[in-house]
Amino acid sequence: MKNLVENKMLAGIVIGVVIAFSIILGGWAGPLWVLLFGAIGGIVGAQLDGKLDLAEAISTLSGKGRS
Repeated sequence: MKNLVENKMLAGIVIGVVIAFSIILGGWAGPLWVLLFGAIGGIVGAQLDGKLDLAEAISTLSGKGRS
């Protein structure tokens, strides 16, 4: 089993959730903030793990493609 400390994607999600909870304690939109920050943390972690290439994804979505 891979060490959880080495999994940057999981760490990013956890950090995003913790930040969201610190921002939204008591708010009605809390679950939305948790999803937003969890997704952002997951994307950053996936980029750091090498599972996602944001530059390639953005260029593909914009229709320019990467050479």
